[in-house]
Amino acid sequence: MLVKQVEADNGRVSRPSDTVRDVFGQFLVKAEKITPDALARARQIANESREHFELVLTKLGLITERDLAQALADHLKLPLASPDDFPKTPVLEDRLSEKFLREAQFIPLEDRDDGIAIAFANPLDSYTMDAIRFAVGKPVIPYIAYPAELEAAYLRLYGENRADLGRLTQAARERSDEGLRDDLDRLRDSASEAPVIKLVNQLIHRAVEAHASDIHIEPMENELRVRYRIDGVLQQIESPPQQLASAIISRIKVMTKLNIAERRLPQDGRIGLAVRGKDIDFRVSTVPTSHGESVVLRILDRAHIALDFAALGFDEETIRGLRALLEQPHGILLVTGPTGSGKTTTLYAALLELNTVEKKILTIEDPVEYHLNGINQVQVKPQIGLSFANALRSFLRQDPDIMMIGEIRDLETAQIAVQAALTGHLILSTLHTNDAASAVTRLLDMGVEDYLLTSTLIGVLAQRLVRTLCRHCREPYEPIPELRVRLGLDALMTEAPALLYRAKGCDQCGHTGYHGRTSILEILPLSDSLRQAVLKSADATRLDQLARETGMQSMRTYALKKALAGITTLEEVMRATGSV
Repeated sequence: MLVKQVEADNGRVSRPSDTVRDVFGQFLVKAEKITPDALARARQIANESREHFELVLTKLGLITERDLAQALADHLKLPLASPDDFPKTPVLEDRLSEKFLREAQFIPLEDRDDGIAIAFANPLDSYTMDAIRFAVGKPVIPYIAYPAELEAAYLRLYGENRADLGRLTQAARERSDEGLRDDLDRLRDSASEAPVIKLVNQLIHRAVEAHASDIHIEPMENELRVRYRIDGVLQQIESPPQQLASAIISRIKVMTKLNIAERRLPQDGRIGLAVRGKDIDFRVSTVPTSHGESVVLRILDRAHIALDFAALGFDEETIRGLRALLEQPHGILLVTGPTGSGKTTTLYAALLELNTVEKKILTIEDPVEYHLNGINQVQVKPQIGLSFANALRSFLRQDPDIMMIGEIRDLETAQIAVQAALTGHLILSTLHTNDAASAVTRLLDMGVEDYLLTSTLIGVLAQRLVRTLCRHCREPYEPIPELRVRLGLDALMTEAPALLYRAKGCDQCGHTGYHGRTSILEILPLSDSLRQAVLKSADATRLDQLARETGMQSMRTYALKKALAGITTLEEVMRATGSV
């Protein structure tokens, strides 16, 4: 084959010229994708290792593969290949060898009349372009591809991996037919097969690159469904063969040191992995279902967590109000909201603000999500009697200044928190309620005495998360007059007419129209009028009304301001605050 002859003549895939590399490097710096120091460091290592400097950048974790691919597309004015663009069967398999494809990191997408469409991980390599053009006798139509998606395509389309995957699938089908699904030795063997290991690694790598918060692997009756939660919304991806469900789940159990023999009870585990140059923590949960074990991997990316109030979406007024509560010498501060609303992240940001050498801080959590330097963090272990309540009793003998409770779940924990606040400690904790006022009535319903609650509770912060609009493709529009009146939009605008924005979708945001999430909030300091209302047994509705009369900005109003600022959409606001 022509390409094989070119490979023999050249010995290796060449690197792009220094001039091209220099220009692209400066583009990355100008686009603020990397710093000048990072560029210099990558160039030095690339010269010593004889690798592409773009590859060095991702290996060192100086830029993600997704950001690098997007930067290449912007710099070269080339389209990004989507997963739908990859072929179902190999294209020009007789002209382009798998070895060359892997070394040069490209995959043919389509053989057209006007040329051959190629997805490249590194389109700066002019040698590869020339070699392909020489081999197929047609012009090359370049696309940019994410390396993780190229790897997935290699596994599905080419070579030994494809054969091994097919062999594993067939073997799994035969074992199922023979009734040997529960054979532990076979499970261990299949979990250690290279194709299964690569398949699991790819699922994890693609999730990290997509900035997913969770990976859901769910055996169904007729398929193995895999979904990523991105910006709070589950998105289904191309699923592995159903027959590999047991092998994939066993592989994850082996990685997290869970018992692969136990499939009747839920299990929880944790593992730290280096994914494309970044240290990532994963919390793993397995639950037995009708068709097998459902597995969820929670991705805890320490490099991307923003433990800063402004970065989390707090406005200046809310930050001032929250800091005023955190400056109190004692009392209870609660953060409320549904599961996945960012409560723990907010508490971590608060702890970092409070963390000084003069203060001793202890936390009891279930689980410890992120490790904070200088703070003593304890993991709940119910199996040995280490509960929230028992840990709090021990904490009081440690002479702390500040304590954080992962969640107040029962009366015993609430009573100890109240007693700790009465004895001069600042307590931070969470509750699951829909709004700030409901947190007060929830504690009363648990059995906390009203006079103790009014003496210790200093404030409640309620929050939700909404998706933020992609800045590259959002579209402004003027809402109809009836909607402006109904939502009170004109009252929230001081000068310009009320404009809202809608999600459109582009390459930058994966055609979702959204990129990232931000907080919407309401903060309720417990004023004297609210304390009196609590002692008079006022319900949550009355407490909320009093709080608004004394200046509390509702979560709905907070969210509408973000919609008017072009940060999110009205649809997101209504989804998150429909019951608020």
